[in-house]
Parts: sequence; C-alpha cells; structure tokens
Amino acid sequence: MKFQTPLIPATLLQRYKRFLADVRLTDGTVVAAHCANPGAITGLSHKGANVLVERNDGPERKLCYSWKLAELEWGHSACVDTAMSNKMLKRCYLKGPLPGPVF
Repeated sequence: MKFQTPLIPATLLQRYKRFLADVRLTDGTVVAAHCANPGAITGLSHKGANVLVERNDGPERKLCYSWKLAELEWGHSACVDTAMSNKMLKRCYLKGPLPGPVF
C-alpha cells in the first residue's frame, strides 16, 4: 500500500474529540494527529498503543500528522483511516494480500 509519505511509528497517548489524538514520536516529540474515524475504535485507541502516522505539510491542513494504522494485540495492524481501508481492500482484491505485519 502506497502512502503519500513514509509512515512514522508512534505511541498513542490519548484520543479526544473523535478526530484528534496525541501521539509520541520515537524521538520523544508529542504531536497532535488527525484521526479520520469518528467511531469508537474500541481496542485500537488505548493509551500506549503502537500506531503509525503519516506526515503531511499541505497548506490546507490544520494538523501535520494523520493517524493511519494501529497495532493489534496479535501482531497485525488495523486501518484507523476509514477511507484507506477501502483502498487496501481493492488492492488486495486486485493484487493479492498485503505483506505481513507492518509493525
């Protein structure tokens, strides 16, 4: 799956206001990330979860980071971005399954 920029590993600190999350990048920097999923995402949004965010400095964006994936307990990942999950499913249908765990 191609992203606009390489995904960045981070740790989830908290999710709030449905579309916002605070994450800690591997260098220790805490940033706010857009969460494109208004649902509860129970099991994916607990403090300390391993997540992958994407940096995007577009002038139209209010936040520079978007939360894309979350690590599940058994080593797999789940889409947090609801628009991305449809693109991933189409890719799997056309080209076969995605390679193993991304974490």
